[in-house]
Amino acid sequence: MDVRARFGSRVRAERNKLGLSQEAFADECRLDRTYISGIERGKRNVSLQNIEVIANTIGITIAELMEGV
Repeated sequence: MDVRARFGSRVRAERNKLGLSQEAFADECRLDRTYISGIERGKRNVSLQNIEVIANTIGITIAELMEGV
């Protein structure tokens, strides 16, 4: 599986643990919902800056977010 798809699956799993819709999660991240959708489907090559935003929103470190990716 492509690294983007593995990362997207990880983001989706963490978002679901929080019980947030893509739209609510995107609002918390201050990113567009379609961007979050693209990440979760493995279609986006996410910048380190946005990886940090996503990890902070989830409440974990970047290292924790990358586990299993």
